[in-house]
Amino acid sequence: MGHRSLRKFGWKACTIFGVLVGLGSASRAAEPLRIIVFGAHPDDCELDAGGTAARWAKLGHKVKFVSVTNGDIGHHEMAGAILARRRNAEVQACAKILGVTSEVLDIHDGELLPTLENRRAITRKIREWRADVVIAHRPNDYHPDHRYTGILVQDAAFMVIVPSFCPDVPALRKNPVFLYSEDNFKKPTPFEPDVVVPIDPVIEAKVSAIDALESQFYEWNPWLDGTLDQVPKTQPERRNWTRERALKRYGATADRFRSHLVAELGDSEGRAVKTAEAFEVCEYGSQPNQETLRRLFPFFGEK
Repeated sequence: MGHRSLRKFGWKACTIFGVLVGLGSASRAAEPLRIIVFGAHPDDCELDAGGTAARWAKLGHKVKFVSVTNGDIGHHEMAGAILARRRNAEVQACAKILGVTSEVLDIHDGELLPTLENRRAITRKIREWRADVVIAHRPNDYHPDHRYTGILVQDAAFMVIVPSFCPDVPALRKNPVFLYSEDNFKKPTPFEPDVVVPIDPVIEAKVSAIDALESQFYEWNPWLDGTLDQVPKTQPERRNWTRERALKRYGATADRFRSHLVAELGDSEGRAVKTAEAFEVCEYGSQPNQETLRRLFPFFGEK
């Protein structure tokens, strides 16, 4: 999926959409996929993969979001346990909207390190979920918590199948497929998508999830940006404001990878996509072939 995977797996673009169309109904009859998404803070999973997660959930697949830190310094007027509880409540509300499960680890915001203890914690979470797919940040990112989340997940990519590492949780017999979520960082290497997922069918759920993250998108981020005076006062106005911003952000992803969408869906369908999320296959973990990627992303024919 996407130009790089077309080259990597020898796909013929003219046949992709036709093959994918029939997979929606087939996926319902199969055993549900199990996907775990790691984000550094209580909002990162929702931003990076909330639309794709909602699409998986609509098909009956099982998705878990894990916030690796508790977000307890992500505000200009509050901090500590009060903020951590507030942000946990926000992502639990998001989970209900998106149809996923959410967990926040008890690690202080801004203090995440790639320690052996944290490697074990991430390994256990992947095993406990019996994940088929693992998604996380790339390890080159502006925020140290993002970078170290990416490193920790990379470090777990082999250890999840090693029985004597964390022997208290059974090792996986099959290594999951590990993917990175989209970013705009160029060094040492730019993000190159292998899967570009249209999220138009679930964009309103994604907007509602972002709207539920009030501490971040109506308070903290606007304060950081110096735009706090631009935040609407009423809830309906806020949601409309959030919707416009979400359409712009995820519309930019669709435009950035428009050629990938056209290759996947054909010219007409690909150009009609308004919003998207994108993922890159990590070189660690299982290396998916075309059949595996089709099975893991079975909603391209859904409306």
